[in-house]
Order: sequence, then C-alpha cells, then structure tokens
Amino acid sequence: MSEYKQCIITREDLKLSKGKFAVQVAHAAVSASEWASKNDYEKWKEGGQKKVVLKVPTLKALFELKEKARREGLPTALIQDAGLTEVVPGTVTVLGIGPAKAELIDRVTRDLKLV
Repeated sequence: MSEYKQCIITREDLKLSKGKFAVQVAHAAVSASEWASKNDYEKWKEGGQKKVVLKVPTLKALFELKEKARREGLPTALIQDAGLTEVVPGTVTVLGIGPAKAELIDRVTRDLKLV
C-alpha cells in the first residue's frame, strides 16, 4: 500500500510569531486537502493524515515550488493572509501540497529542510 502525505511549506523570511505561524500552516492543510482527489484524500485520512512542515527562504522560492507541484499534477493551496495582525493584507505566507502519494510529493519537496 502506498504512503500518503501532505507538505506545508513556509517562508523563513516572514519571521511570523508562533501563533500566526501555526494558524497559517492550519489554513494551508485544510485548503490544500480540499483540492485533493477523493481517493487520495480518503487514503491519506486512513493513513493518519501525515503532514510535514518544511521551509523555503523566500516568496520566489515558494512560487517556484508551487509551479513544480502543479507540473506534477499535485493539489496545492497558496495562503494569503488577511493582514489584520502581523503582515500586510495579501501577503502570501505558506503553500500546502497534497494530500497525495508520498513519492509524488517527494519529487517536489525532497531538497527542502524541516521547520
């Protein structure tokens, strides 16, 4: 049986507080899962909803990763903050990829470091 997972990629350059960081990661997890195929979503849930939080240095790197994931046919969700607290409205904070087969996500994220 294949392993399924979801990756949430964060921007190091934003220096968000722990609370804001956690909320942005949660937004990405929920939003990206809504784009997954029904089969992938169900397999991911059955397998414990594995999530991995990774980091990139800049917004540019985040956009490049989103494009790479799109080319692989992976579900993605870019999260833009409302800007009510720590960042200006519309700031792209995180990217959710998956849930999908781990081997497909790894093609896109294997070189990234854990948060």
